[in-house]
Amino acid sequence: MIERMSLILDTFPYRTSRLTLDDVARATRLPRSTAHRIIEQMIRVRWLDRTSSGYSLGPRALQVGSNDDANALRSAAAPLLHALMLRTGMTVHLATLDRGQVCFLDKMGGHSATSVPSRVGATAPAHATALGKAMLASLTPEEVDRRVAGAMTRSTASTITDINLLHKQLSAIRDRNGIAFERGECFDDIACTAVAIRTPLDSTIGAISVTGKSDAQLKRVAPLVLDAARQVTAAIFPQP
Repeated sequence: MIERMSLILDTFPYRTSRLTLDDVARATRLPRSTAHRIIEQMIRVRWLDRTSSGYSLGPRALQVGSNDDANALRSAAAPLLHALMLRTGMTVHLATLDRGQVCFLDKMGGHSATSVPSRVGATAPAHATALGKAMLASLTPEEVDRRVAGAMTRSTASTITDINLLHKQLSAIRDRNGIAFERGECFDDIACTAVAIRTPLDSTIGAISVTGKSDAQLKRVAPLVLDAARQVTAAIFPQP
């Protein structure tokens, strides 16, 4: 079994790879039914994840070298976060998604940052943040349920705790080219807009947000956040 698991893991050439069951069976030369059975077991123990386009490496597999990935993401995003902060005059964040939690990798904002109760290294519920919703929108509904259903705790009076309402919001985010909004759901009197950072294979490796007071004009700055996220993707995955 361990040998077959290793064969399956070796078929994923990149951390962002997405493979179908037929891809795995063909690459490993395992019977399709055998590959499917082992993959399902690997999903249960978090070595693999199920996505809308097939299968991807899961949290356990991605944990190897995760600090290097986070550092690479921070390095690529830092100048763009700084430029976004200067253009908007607001606090900007860089974060990743870990199961149902947002993990803050970076925060910039000068004096305005002190009014936003977030900090690098801390976590927040994905369903209550624009950062989290932007990244959850890239997942299948089944994967969203697996990560957050039953754990949608309330952070403020405005926090959404209904999984069906969350799915409606995620659908709207997809229709807006990935732009997510949130007002007072994670912290009172704080509003946020965020966009996920996508790979050329259309998976998500993080998200960027702009945060301000609850009356902030988020629609005005949202295109700037979208552009910054795309530039981070271009910096990490340069195209010929």
